[in-house]
Amino acid sequence: MFNAEWFQSLKEVDTFEYRGRVSRVTGMMVEAVLPNASIGETCVLAPPNQPPIMAEIVGLREGKCLMMPLGSSKGLSVGTPVRRTSGDGGIKVGPGCLGRVLDGLGRPIDGLGELEDVVSINNSPRPINPLHRKGIQRPLDLGVRAINGLLTIGEGQRIAIVAGAGVGKSTLLGMMARNTDAEVVVIGLIGERGREVQEFVENDLRVDGALARHVCVVAATGDEPPSMRLRAANTATTIAEYFRGQGLRVLLLMDSLTRVVMAQREIGLSVGEPPATRGYPPSAFALIPGLLERTGMGEKGSITAIYTTLVEGDDPDDPVGDAVRGTTDGHIVLSRSIAEQGQYPAIDVVKSVSRVMRQVTDEVHQAAAQTFRQFMVDLNNANELVSLGAYRKGTNPTYDTALLMAPKLKEFLVQNPDDAVGLDASIRALEEAVVVPQAETANPFRREASRSYVPLKS
Repeated sequence: MFNAEWFQSLKEVDTFEYRGRVSRVTGMMVEAVLPNASIGETCVLAPPNQPPIMAEIVGLREGKCLMMPLGSSKGLSVGTPVRRTSGDGGIKVGPGCLGRVLDGLGRPIDGLGELEDVVSINNSPRPINPLHRKGIQRPLDLGVRAINGLLTIGEGQRIAIVAGAGVGKSTLLGMMARNTDAEVVVIGLIGERGREVQEFVENDLRVDGALARHVCVVAATGDEPPSMRLRAANTATTIAEYFRGQGLRVLLLMDSLTRVVMAQREIGLSVGEPPATRGYPPSAFALIPGLLERTGMGEKGSITAIYTTLVEGDDPDDPVGDAVRGTTDGHIVLSRSIAEQGQYPAIDVVKSVSRVMRQVTDEVHQAAAQTFRQFMVDLNNANELVSLGAYRKGTNPTYDTALLMAPKLKEFLVQNPDDAVGLDASIRALEEAVVVPQAETANPFRREASRSYVPLKS
């Protein structure tokens, strides 16, 4: 039987079909007269003798709507018919998405046929009430020794990987995707070169066998319109939200958040927004918390989100990097100088931080990690003096110890991309890495029976 709620929802359905025509095409922006248009809706343009073109309404001005095509704008002209579709263009999600590669609209591009075992949902779900979220209480194993041991990630945490181009971001993401103990992995490849998408899927990710049963890839290459790149980021997040709603532990990897922000910059400037910091309009920075707040812990299930952030010219003051670091729960810095030494993953431990590590680790683990960090600080200072020829052994016992420990510290940080190191194994390796031979008089730490690390008393 029908109930009052069903009748109420039926009353809210708009049964009219709204049509209009294109009045102007300028660059990437299409202007049209379309009744009852609203921001975020999807429209279909029908140029003559050309396949239909989907477009998203991104602005309204003087009684006209501004649309950004989700594909090629070839064939568009003044007078091209426009038809408004219902809603914002929902996507199909479900177990059938796993093991597949999709485009920004959730359509398969891997040649494996249509999606099966999926349902259609809204691509802009309502945000979760922050008071209804569960707390971050346990760590998530990513299979990378340096991260598990020194930058332990909590289940439901949001963290950024900050780096310049060519220092191993994609390789590190591939290691996480292969080695994590999350139940579902959703990967968004935004603005990448087509070659990189193929290589990542085939080489870094290796979507085959058992892995394919819990991995979904959403890709929008750099040659696609900015609206499609932005839609791909939303689609990847929506798929992750769906599986979180099923009570699953989800790992969302997005490469890169910077290119998502750049896509919003292109759209914002096209609709007439004033440029602000380094040419980015206000909407570009407003996008970051809007997208990131959709992840994290839910009422049931979790999304642990890791976003790569490409800093221009390795500039530490890059505005996008600053905005992302201020929004996430920590950041992992990849250093070009470390990568040039052949050390991978090229994680700069001293400059990286996980803000929820203390919530998901015990005091022994925290003490070992702090000891390791202190050794790295001392080692960096000592290496600067050694490179200048200004240091002599015995001058500073602390630096002597750090230089002695250098091979053990590097051995802990280096990991072959094909190797997987679990959380427990990472902690054991960390505890062994910070133990200095007792015969060393310069040892500032000693290992107690309780496995904690404390300064030696004078």
